[in-house]
Amino acid sequence: MKNLHVIWILAFAFLINACKKTEDANNQVNQGKATYQVRMTDAPGPYQQVNIDLRGVEITGTGGSTMMLNVNAGIYDLLKFSNGLDTLIASGSINAGRVEQIRLILGPNNTVVVNGDAFPLDIPSSEQSGLKIQVHQDIAAGATYMVLLDFDANRSIHQLGNGSYKMKPVIRAINKAVGGAIKGSVIPAGVIATVTANNGVDSFSSVVNVSGNFLIMGLTPGNYDVTVVPVAPYKTVVKTAITVTAGATADAGIIDVN
Repeated sequence: MKNLHVIWILAFAFLINACKKTEDANNQVNQGKATYQVRMTDAPGPYQQVNIDLRGVEITGTGGSTMMLNVNAGIYDLLKFSNGLDTLIASGSINAGRVEQIRLILGPNNTVVVNGDAFPLDIPSSEQSGLKIQVHQDIAAGATYMVLLDFDANRSIHQLGNGSYKMKPVIRAINKAVGGAIKGSVIPAGVIATVTANNGVDSFSSVVNVSGNFLIMGLTPGNYDVTVVPVAPYKTVVKTAITVTAGATADAGIIDVN
């Protein structure tokens, strides 16, 4: 009898929780609000760490209206979030309509680690105007949206003649519900290689990680050729007609560059 009483309590709690979620969603529709999440990922790069000092995340909507999201501020090593890994950096309840732009506000503590040594990473205007990423995403009331900011550290960081490092950020905004992806692995493991997916209009690149794996996200549906360019003396390999569909990951398989 005691067990039956516990089951009834759990069932009632589940019912209350389900009703609350439905009520919250209905309230958002009635108030013209939607839930918006911003997550961050990166492609692997030839550095040990790429640390950015995130202080704020602001979105710009229709008509130029702005809103600060609830941010998980802190120092983020971009290279910890690659090959499918990402992290939530901000979220909030926003007005239905359209998100035109996301702005990342950074502090001064940005660094890059090369061969065990940390160097200041200069990111021009990051503390004043912030890093601006164009989104152009329609938002409906009562729904939940997630946008993934894909840093390309390999293309973003440049070493200057005096030995210092500067970042000119290359960042893509990916709507994960719309885009697809291509994954695969390159052998022998440990080979340094660049991987490019091309659909005849656009090309998207990444590099393999230490295990030889790669993942290229945010691809519009269609057919892609994947080109693997390893360091010498290994050979370039092209795999053709890999079909990408929305919300799915196509597998390019194992690519041997021997």
